[in-house]
Amino acid sequence: MTAPARVSFAALNIDCTDSDALAGFWGQALGRPVSPGKVAGDTAVDMAGPESGPRMIFHTVPEVGTANNGFRPVLVTEYYAEEIERLTGLGAKPIDEVSLPEVRWTTLADPAGNAFDLVTWLPT
Repeated sequence: MTAPARVSFAALNIDCTDSDALAGFWGQALGRPVSPGKVAGDTAVDMAGPESGPRMIFHTVPEVGTANNGFRPVLVTEYYAEEIERLTGLGAKPIDEVSLPEVRWTTLADPAGNAFDLVTWLPT
């Protein structure tokens, strides 16, 4: 028997060279408030409510590592075309698009080059 989980997912930490700019992008992309982080040089995208997902904390570092840790945010929407247009207008760059009978998604890069996916479920 395993013990019940006693932790929760509180925040997503992202290293970047310009925490203000990247937090501004993600705050606008998610419609969430941006605030100073708890540590000087950090900027946070706060939760708008329990359903909005974890807090995002952007740490300014002199150089971002190049190792891929396999972690990529996934956004879901019912307004796929409109959101692609809005996110690219904010500075995201499309990388790849996949369309299957039940789902469609586009992998994009935020202004710092971090990949994320925008997904929509298609009617069956």
